[in-house]
Amino acid sequence: MTTTVSTSRATGGVPHGGGDPARGANRLFAVRELGIGLALVLLIAITTVVNPRFLSGQSRKDLMLGATILVVLAVGQTIVVITRNVDLSVGSILGLAAFATGKLFLAVPAAPIALALLAGIALGALCGIVNGALIAVARVPALVVTLGTLYVFRGLDFSWAAGQQINAADLPAGFKDMGTATVLTVPVLALFAVAVLLLAGFYLRSYRSGRELYAIGSDPGAARLHGIPVGRRVFGALVVSGALAGLAGVLYAARFGTLDAAAGTGIELQVVAAVVVGGVAIFGGSGSVYGAALGALLLSTIGGALPVLRVAPFWQQTVVGALILAAIGLDRALAARVARRLRGRKARDA
Repeated sequence: MTTTVSTSRATGGVPHGGGDPARGANRLFAVRELGIGLALVLLIAITTVVNPRFLSGQSRKDLMLGATILVVLAVGQTIVVITRNVDLSVGSILGLAAFATGKLFLAVPAAPIALALLAGIALGALCGIVNGALIAVARVPALVVTLGTLYVFRGLDFSWAAGQQINAADLPAGFKDMGTATVLTVPVLALFAVAVLLLAGFYLRSYRSGRELYAIGSDPGAARLHGIPVGRRVFGALVVSGALAGLAGVLYAARFGTLDAAAGTGIELQVVAAVVVGGVAIFGGSGSVYGAALGALLLSTIGGALPVLRVAPFWQQTVVGALILAAIGLDRALAARVARRLRGRKARDA
């Protein structure tokens, strides 16, 4: 369920109380997430009617694998966007971590997979520290900083690669098997995404520091007055986003095998689209990682369904753009409705 937390409640122990308009806001945003889920089910149903093989075993696996990396990135992006910031560098971090994974296995073919995962996460977290220091400490706008680091990290990747391409044959068999293995028909890579999603959702809802992120996004000034360490929380959100982008880079390497400096180029726009379509307010303060995951699933499914429905590829971008505009419009309408409820509550109390 989507979480919206006022500043006063974020500093307390309970996010919602009986009769509080915030509970009504929660229901409104939950309905929005339900609508995304219904749209996803409807799209799958229509596509399956047109082509019954769309939900064959291999197709289901491909759909889950196609959404896995996007879901992991969307979870990290959600944590940042909730604080009224954005991280446009995730695609470049993914590419850097993916190529680093390939280089690690070239240097140490017998390296454990766990080491590759930890190395990718650490590299991503380091990039997140750079973003966080510039945004939270130097107080440079996130859009400017991460747009700059998008090019800086990508430039480092190209400089490091120097035109080299790492092929699947260069990677250990066990690592490549992780990219194709399944557990009860569910891809192992998808299980990574599920674990990340559940951990992030639990943290945001159950920990005070998680709820404080919503308060920061709702009103950073008021959050500071209530004693919330805004800079530290924003810094932490960007480090988490970077770490998850690093993890996504390792998963990318396991899935595709062939790696070069262009890995992940442009995926940051898909990530932001998934987050916005998933009901996370681009102005901060509301949304959930579960909605963002649904948005990622919907966008991935659209990419797989439109060719089956014989829709021209350029219409995919049109559909995604329309979804983003509709999501932003709905977000503003819901925010206005919540504000009216709050004003009505204050008038009755007066």
